[in-house]
Amino acid sequence: MSKFQFHPTKLEGAYIIQPTVFGDNRGYFMETYHQQEFQKNGVDAEFVQDNQSLSKKGVLRGLHFQYKHPQGKLVRVLQGEVYDVAVDLRKGSPSYLKWEGVLLSGDNKKQFYIPEGMAHGFLVLSDRAEFTYKCTDFYAGEDEGGIRWDDPDIGIKWPLDKVEEVLLSDKDRNWGRARDTATGFKW
Repeated sequence: MSKFQFHPTKLEGAYIIQPTVFGDNRGYFMETYHQQEFQKNGVDAEFVQDNQSLSKKGVLRGLHFQYKHPQGKLVRVLQGEVYDVAVDLRKGSPSYLKWEGVLLSGDNKKQFYIPEGMAHGFLVLSDRAEFTYKCTDFYAGEDEGGIRWDDPDIGIKWPLDKVEEVLLSDKDRNWGRARDTATGFKW
């Protein structure tokens, strides 16, 4: 029996991953990552850093990427619920400037694999959400870039009806549009 179900998305190389959960009246157990299973299903990533965040309802983080040190990410929610989004910024990709969104929660236990060369962000839909992700490269603040969460050229359909107010950091509020980020990419 496979430990994971890998569901391809419209973004080349990105997957929604459903782990097998073993539960009973005591609780549950699941594997969240298994290198051989991931490689067998087309995700050949070497993770070097794990991150975790806690955010309140309405917080929108993103859309972030790194220019010369792109990070692939395996993201999931431990508690709460978020709408997670990836945007393909790889010029020449058949899914260039397309986006994919998925509801991740502590209940559904879904994961989202986002390959290098994509921008990433999420909107918190529950009162609080604890979010964790594995990265394929180290965070390099001086290399960070971003695009507006509401860039009309991309047209992400965020579930804004589920939040009273979108809460952005100053940095995220001031990102430009995707078409303005065309220079400086490693990929």
